[in-house]
Amino acid sequence: MSTFALANLPSVTTLSTALRSLSKEVAPVGFVLVKMDKAGYWSYGSDATEVEDDSKWAINPFSFVHGYIAWGVAEILGEKMVSVSEPLPETDAPPAGAALGWQVQIGLSLKCISGEDKGMEARFSTTSIGGKRAVQALAVLIAEQVDKEPSKPVPIVLLERDHYQHKSYGKTFVPLFKVVEWVSMDGEEPVVEPEAAPARRRRGAA
Repeated sequence: MSTFALANLPSVTTLSTALRSLSKEVAPVGFVLVKMDKAGYWSYGSDATEVEDDSKWAINPFSFVHGYIAWGVAEILGEKMVSVSEPLPETDAPPAGAALGWQVQIGLSLKCISGEDKGMEARFSTTSIGGKRAVQALAVLIAEQVDKEPSKPVPIVLLERDHYQHKSYGKTFVPLFKVVEWVSMDGEEPVVEPEAAPARRRRGAA
């Protein structure tokens, strides 16, 4: 079984430059949506289903995107996203009601490969500094891996959390993509031993 479909994808060897471009852009400052809330818990979907502990996720190295998003009151008013291999899209006036205007956003796509959510595909997008740095760090790791071993550009990660002490808000959690192994785009998915599934919880919106 292929981890990701290879049709119409550019050469793996073109990844390095595009992924490293994220460092310059974010350092200064059909899928479900996966996110990490303010308490440091990962969840997905409109009902905030908590991500299963120790579930493994494959990151699609060709899915990194950047662009802009405009938020209203708990709703997206506009979004312009392109591949990181392309320049940031041009923007016009932000939609009416977008108090913060256009915000820079980056994101990626991932696929669960273990546990009860196995096979589910998701998207992670972020405008926060901590989230951008997590995506940036992962992008650089993939670029380095492509340089060393281009036949295995797909990182298998655990969705974890890190934190720092904010001078105003105290302990602040940020996403962490912990790479546990590397696989090929068309190789077999890693064999994961089945474990007893813990009770799942629903988390309210952060």
